[in-house]
Amino acid sequence: MKSRCGACWSRPLSLELNLLPGFQLHCLDHPVALPLGAQRLLAYLALRKVPLVRAHVSEMLWPEADRRRASANLRSAIWRVRQAGHNALDATGNRLGLTPGVVVDFQEVAVLARRILDRSAHWPDGTVGQEVATKLSTDLLQDWYDDWLLLERDRWNQLRLHALEALAERLLACGELSQAVDAALAAVWTEPLRESAQRILIRVHAAEGNLCEAVAQYRRYQQLLRHELSTSPTAQMEQLIHELAPRLLTRR
Repeated sequence: MKSRCGACWSRPLSLELNLLPGFQLHCLDHPVALPLGAQRLLAYLALRKVPLVRAHVSEMLWPEADRRRASANLRSAIWRVRQAGHNALDATGNRLGLTPGVVVDFQEVAVLARRILDRSAHWPDGTVGQEVATKLSTDLLQDWYDDWLLLERDRWNQLRLHALEALAERLLACGELSQAVDAALAAVWTEPLRESAQRILIRVHAAEGNLCEAVAQYRRYQQLLRHELSTSPTAQMEQLIHELAPRLLTRR
């Protein structure tokens, strides 16, 4: 099959692999169509970052198949990636990996998240605002249900939640309150039961002078905990809200 973009064979940097929120492969902004097996292969390699032994890849991607069948499935997936006519896969020897230079959006956003969490990094800089919060609140391969993806999703969820909270904290400290609200709301939207995210959102509302909104957010969280877990906010949350608006809490 002839490549739709022959330049990709000599210019791997033109290849972009997106995993947030779903799988997309582009060459010079043109979408590259791949069957699901080939997509799963590229996605798995993109998340692992380093070349992997073929037997390991086949067992992870096709755990219910016997070893012979899993190896055959892997060979088919490799062939289909190559048939697409783009230099996305390094399948030389006994190891598999993405061709160096393939840009993976998930890895770029993960680097950004770790930079936000690095307290020694210079701040503020260009990595702020609603766009960053949107990237960090995006699910990883949201329509896929593979077992190998569960741990990767858990890692991503923890990283992005901590990064969103840290982003909101930094923006609050810089006085960028509207952007801090965006980041805090993104964290709450990602995990509504996470109290640390709720606390930073309440603090940002209070910093804006919106004490009624801070109390309203507290009460929504209180009701959510009662309904979902039959429990109440921690003493840390109770202390925060009483320090911010003790008189408003007594109103019905």
